[in-house]
Amino acid sequence: MAGLDFFDQVVHLQRQYARTQTVIGNSLQTNGTLITKEWAAFFKKNEFLIGVSLDGTQQIHDSRRVYSNGTGSFNQVMRGIQHEQQVEFNILTVVHEGNVDKAAEMLNFYAEHGFNYIQFIPCMDFRAQQPDKPPQFLITSKQYGQFLCDVFDIWFNDGNPVISERFFDNLFRLHVGYPAESCIHRDSCPKTLILEQNGDAYPCDFFMNSNYKLGNVGTDSLDDILSNPQYDQFLRLKPTLPDSCQSCQYLKFCHGGCPRNRRWSAGDGGVLPDVFCESYKMIYQYSYERMEQIAVKWRKERTEEWIARGRKLPGRNDLCLCGSGRKYKKCCEDIVAH
Repeated sequence: MAGLDFFDQVVHLQRQYARTQTVIGNSLQTNGTLITKEWAAFFKKNEFLIGVSLDGTQQIHDSRRVYSNGTGSFNQVMRGIQHEQQVEFNILTVVHEGNVDKAAEMLNFYAEHGFNYIQFIPCMDFRAQQPDKPPQFLITSKQYGQFLCDVFDIWFNDGNPVISERFFDNLFRLHVGYPAESCIHRDSCPKTLILEQNGDAYPCDFFMNSNYKLGNVGTDSLDDILSNPQYDQFLRLKPTLPDSCQSCQYLKFCHGGCPRNRRWSAGDGGVLPDVFCESYKMIYQYSYERMEQIAVKWRKERTEEWIARGRKLPGRNDLCLCGSGRKYKKCCEDIVAH
């Protein structure tokens, strides 16, 4: 393992070579078992965002996340979290066949411990993690869809959400006209670089094989890496939609989902929808009216704040006061009218 000295050197080099006014954010995903007071102090000092892998209650977590001797890791994870009370962190929960029907149990547990920033991801079959293999998960699309519906009922909280859950935070942003933060909900894949420890560069952590290798930061310039034709090939994947997506009423929410979760036919160039297409349709339909309810409430609050500050309302063709980027007449004007 790299160790604390390594990360301390990383932060030092970032500050040494960063251009003026450059904002650098660091995050780290961990199982939390080796977090100590010293690590927590370093994270706090350098404003790291920490993701901790925790799959629910001790019974659920220890059924999967075990040491080589079979002992569960729950107690060590919770001890690591205790050290992080002054650090910005969130919980990452993998959804598998052992907890897919336990949404309420997990969320109640997280609430009891004050874990208010949560993300759920479906568990991929380890044997299907290579990009050139068909996507396979340990839960079905219908199971995941029902899980999301169960989570939404708790997240909604009678129209007053108090927890941050990444999927629903992003869905809410789309309902109020803001762009999503999560790549699944965006119309294009973000242009980022994923680096292996040997310097090999890839466009996405789901597409790390020789077909999508962009170069190596130790031997290739950044311009050459970013202009690699393989990058353009990768960026064309998301907009290449199946016919069923083109006419789907929910396309504005998922934009076809994740390209890694589609089935691509090399022979005829065909493509099948994201394996969780059914999941997304279930939750989009199930949540739509209530999402719109809190979206209207949010727009009303922004409008009231604007008026309370004595500001003049925008013209109908001006950008909306809420910051959505849409014209006022297409966004919050009806709030004032009513």
